[in-house]
Amino acid sequence: MLPEKKQILVVDDEANLRRVLSAQLGRDGYEVHTAEDGEEGLAFLKEHHIDLVITDLRMPKVDGMDLLRAALRDDPSRPVVLLTAHGTVDNAVEALKTGAFDYITKPFDQNEVRVVVKKALRTRDLASADATRDVSAAPLRGGSDRFGIIGESPPIQELYAILERVADTPTTVLISGESGTGKELVARALHENSSRRDRPFIKVNCAAIPKDLMESELFGYERGAFTGAVGSKPGRFELASGGTLFLDEIGEIPNEMQVKLLRVLQESEFERVGGIKTIHVDVRLVAATNRDLKREIAVGTFREDLFYRLNVVPIALPALRDRRSDIPHLCAHFVAKFNARLKKSIEGIEPDALERLSSHAWPGNIRELENVVERALLFADGARIRLDDLPEEIRSGATSAPGASLPLAAAAADTSLAPSTPDGLKEQVKAAMSKLERDLIERALKQTHGNVTHAARLLKISRKGLQLKMKELNLRERDPE
Repeated sequence: MLPEKKQILVVDDEANLRRVLSAQLGRDGYEVHTAEDGEEGLAFLKEHHIDLVITDLRMPKVDGMDLLRAALRDDPSRPVVLLTAHGTVDNAVEALKTGAFDYITKPFDQNEVRVVVKKALRTRDLASADATRDVSAAPLRGGSDRFGIIGESPPIQELYAILERVADTPTTVLISGESGTGKELVARALHENSSRRDRPFIKVNCAAIPKDLMESELFGYERGAFTGAVGSKPGRFELASGGTLFLDEIGEIPNEMQVKLLRVLQESEFERVGGIKTIHVDVRLVAATNRDLKREIAVGTFREDLFYRLNVVPIALPALRDRRSDIPHLCAHFVAKFNARLKKSIEGIEPDALERLSSHAWPGNIRELENVVERALLFADGARIRLDDLPEEIRSGATSAPGASLPLAAAAADTSLAPSTPDGLKEQVKAAMSKLERDLIERALKQTHGNVTHAARLLKISRKGLQLKMKELNLRERDPE
């Protein structure tokens, strides 16, 4: 589908504040919805696709904390930002430990709002959800899902053995692997199976933080440290004290920040930006990367001393193509997961469809497999997922190249279009995209009995966006059955 405006829900009992935020965020290019209390906000979330929630902490009926918990239960990858007065900063910090993305203190600076919103949405785009992030990391137990990790292949058995040894230690761990292999899931398993399990698990996606904000994000800042710093604010290291700090995409940290990070790892102390007081913390650090850090060291973009400080216990996660025997287990898990989420009752996957799934290259790893199973289950008409319910490039046995888009891969499988010129390739891709979009929309409308609002929600776009796309493809709205 064509890109849609990001959908933001602002929940606050102050009408003037709702108007101010709506106007500002609207000028910044977002589509803004408002609710006057938490109860109305919860109702709106149940009926609409929302990318980001901005909510006041103290409200009548349902307060910000209850709204936060409900929003995270519904979609753990959707960021929630708290609005708070100076007197409730402690509550906002507690909200961060519960899972809020960030908080903004009233009265707020427009630029601060802009930065936090941009960072939150970028984080959702970059790491919206790891392939199995909402699978609870279970205490040690047998079977194919120890530590909440699905699989019985030799590489996963080796992973279990490492986790058993290092989970309940303070040792720093560096997790490496391709995108979509489940690095955050392993980090959570380390935390949940340690004596720190009742303390905070704080995640930071280093790729989502602008370089000039990295220091204040990790170490916090004091009031007046820079323009817009209207109050002091703890950093992620402080919030994680006593628990685990997970630094995802550690290879994205700028060189000048690596020195300061190295000091924290060595001394367990730091100062906030603009502060003089030394703060001591007790943090178990887990880092992850999809980069080759040794290569980064060779070209001078990553410090060798920091690498060895992080690489105390290395965990290299296998690509899905290197653990194909686990694909049936993962598929069964995803079918059960999406049956519950989408209120479906699919019994399983037909053998020929499962064979194709098991033989696919999966350049996007577990995350790609999860998305394919979700879409197949969503549009399946029978009791089981059939070969016809799978995407064309999987049905045909074509192997997608890493990073190739679905329309391009589908188009490449159609030899009848074989282009001989760049213009021909453009037309081929355009035709493939239109065909795919039409097919998805028609199947969504069929699934929802013609209800455009519900179809838009299934496709995760706005109702208006779906109507525009239907008009472009000459698809007429029909009365619900």
